[in-house]
Amino acid sequence: MLGAAAPVLCKRRRAWPERPASGRPAREPRSQAMAAGPCRSRCSQGAVAERQRRVAPLAATSSAEAGEEPLLRGIFEISKRSCDVVLSARRLRWSPILPESPTGDSSMVLQAQEEIIEMKDVFSVKLKRRRFAGQKNGGTLLGITIFKCLNKEENKLTDCAIHLNNLSEDHCHSWFRHLKDILNGFQSRPKSLKVFVNPRSHKKEASHVYYEQVAPLFKLADIKTDVTVTEYEGHALSVLKECELQAFDGVVCVGGDGSASEVAHGLLLKAQIDAGKNTDYIAKPVKAPVPLGLIPAGTTNILAHTLCGIKHAVTATLHIVLGHIQPVDVCTFSTPSKLLRFGFSAMFGFGARTLALAEKHRWMPANQRKDFAFIKTLADLKPEECELSFLPVQTAQGEPHENDRKKKEKTKKKGSKNQWHKIQGHFLNVSIMAIPCLCSMAPRGLAPNTRLNNGSMALILVQNTSRTEFIKHLKRYASERNQFNFPFVETYTVQEVRVQPRLRNGLDAKDNTCMNAASAEGHHPWNIDGDLMKEASEVHVRVHPQLISLYGVNTDDLESSQATCNCI
Repeated sequence: MLGAAAPVLCKRRRAWPERPASGRPAREPRSQAMAAGPCRSRCSQGAVAERQRRVAPLAATSSAEAGEEPLLRGIFEISKRSCDVVLSARRLRWSPILPESPTGDSSMVLQAQEEIIEMKDVFSVKLKRRRFAGQKNGGTLLGITIFKCLNKEENKLTDCAIHLNNLSEDHCHSWFRHLKDILNGFQSRPKSLKVFVNPRSHKKEASHVYYEQVAPLFKLADIKTDVTVTEYEGHALSVLKECELQAFDGVVCVGGDGSASEVAHGLLLKAQIDAGKNTDYIAKPVKAPVPLGLIPAGTTNILAHTLCGIKHAVTATLHIVLGHIQPVDVCTFSTPSKLLRFGFSAMFGFGARTLALAEKHRWMPANQRKDFAFIKTLADLKPEECELSFLPVQTAQGEPHENDRKKKEKTKKKGSKNQWHKIQGHFLNVSIMAIPCLCSMAPRGLAPNTRLNNGSMALILVQNTSRTEFIKHLKRYASERNQFNFPFVETYTVQEVRVQPRLRNGLDAKDNTCMNAASAEGHHPWNIDGDLMKEASEVHVRVHPQLISLYGVNTDDLESSQATCNCI
């Protein structure tokens, strides 16, 4: 049984059917006819019309001003008060029915307080019934319950229920059908979802997060789900390769950054397979056919926070059921011979070596493992020698005259193949990011000037320097400005990047066998979206504009964003 108990009704009171937007109701409410008989006969038609005008003047005026055609108008009891309710395609509004002054003095009539619900914020509507214990079907109809999203805090949604009480079967069923038709008209809202749950995420709590917080909301919104509980690394990827995506309206991942990265890669890889692309080398990948939803339930949730603006599982779920979608850029990471993966960010050098060391100590608790790897890598700080080639983004300098503009366009076309820049040297860290990467260490992001869907990446180069200066650079991420105001830090806005590592000589490789084992074998660690990859050859990174759509809100305004997760 949904909702509260039935309202207390008078013995003679009956439910009132809906009335059209104009004209008299089929039966006057109790506030307009306090009793039957002589008292009612003494009321003139003019007085009745005047009372009807006072019942909900705000609703009629607001609807007319907004140009909305009322679909239904009727009377329900809301919060133990009889209310005049008006439904349009965009809004549901109501105002209490107030009694007249006993003396008939119109100046004494209190102003009715109108309340409004935007239909775009409603995600479910149910018939409300009273049932006995163990009764699954039938029951006494009490009214309608409307479930809507409430913005409780900044970018934190919760659900609430509003009960429209009325005992008339015909009245409630008519309103229920109209409300369902309006909700079904939102085309972006999913009806069927493929869900992946990583049961090992965040101290094995991801399953509880899904079944206790997420699944009930999906059921309430009448969304069908096909759930796969992953059993090993790469399980979601193998399932997606064989999945018929046209049977679903979206794919949802419940877990941390590792799970989210794997599902995003699998979704895009499946799109290329379905399009008949050669997955060894993809110059122009096709877009993902369905949106991706990320529900944070892991130790690190940088992707969910950065890409979707979401820190809480309930908030993420409500964005999915409401169909809030935004396009996001995606990068391809490949060698000259094969595609490595789709992703959003990568680090080479310090960030990758820290992750490689943390992976060697999986037996430690997550937070201790990351702290240990961070401190150990910082203590054995060493640069990587490599050659970088990158293609800068072409930006217009002001608004040129027509002749100058044409000249620049010709120059750009002629020189488009020779715009690559090369840098060779020793670097402590190389970051390539198509997203800001919000984290507790960097509230504005590791790449704060990057946006989600502007078709560019941030290339951040930290050249070799002393450990003291490098620590100062890391600490500066916690501030709101000047993160890169150091002589050894260079930043570029790019479209493509090629990173060619150079092998260390034998003496350097023996300095630290734990840290440099990968380099000694000719394989260099890469941190791609929190996943460790080891490659011996050149890595080519390209950004592809708006390659995937995600459920969530746009996070381009990052000035006041705060994160609650770890960066690496």
